[in-house]
Amino acid sequence: MIDFHTHIIPNIDNGARNIEETFNLIKEAKEAGFEGIILTSHYKENYYETNIPERDVWVKVIEDNLRNKGIEIDLYKGNEIYITDNIMDLLINGKASTINNTCYVLLEMPRDTKPENLYDVIYSLKENKLIPILAHPERYKFIQRHPEIINDLIDEGVLMQANYGSILGQYGEKAEIIVRKFLENKMIHFLGSDVHRQGTTYKAIPRALEEIEYIIGKEELEKLITTNPMLALKNKKIEIEEPEEAILTFKEKLIMYLKKR
Repeated sequence: MIDFHTHIIPNIDNGARNIEETFNLIKEAKEAGFEGIILTSHYKENYYETNIPERDVWVKVIEDNLRNKGIEIDLYKGNEIYITDNIMDLLINGKASTINNTCYVLLEMPRDTKPENLYDVIYSLKENKLIPILAHPERYKFIQRHPEIINDLIDEGVLMQANYGSILGQYGEKAEIIVRKFLENKMIHFLGSDVHRQGTTYKAIPRALEEIEYIIGKEELEKLITTNPMLALKNKKIEIEEPEEAILTFKEKLIMYLKKR
């Protein structure tokens, strides 16, 4: 298994607070069954701006220490980049990075409102032969209200990464309902822990895997946790199936409406 989304590098975003927590998180990842971790620290202009050379130093320190401790796990570099019109400048100038220096780029959006520049950013990446991956679509409130947006984004070539914890209700009932619908309709292409703190997400991975396998089956689960991540890391094309409509049923919409009252 490859963990596609983590915040494990210490002191550069809202993830691990020190190197000790970093190593504790990596140990938890190993215990949960992960053989590789993609280090997707936040990159947000004027907020989290640790550039590639600085992150490289941290990764080398972590890898050297893991080697000395006899801990075997593969680490890969990346970023979770907050959507911006300047995204290509950030990538070209060595500030933010793609996943393992491939054509795949992990994006984050505002939680509440659909960004006006969403499609402009997507087109900019595609024009430069890059493939956008949207982090945890199930958590955005505007997507919870209008899940059909994801159909349109997938049609535009955007891939989707869901969080393990969403299926367990860790981000609320709405996110749980939405991610279940997305999984059922084959609209998720990667899974990630989005881990920030020790003693949290990794402990719940076995339960999440069990629940997701029940929904999509063992073969499809393997694609999300190993096959697709490895293809991305090797800069290879990921074949995706045409998604079905992810329109919520009337009952599910009614539940959400009542929750807002």
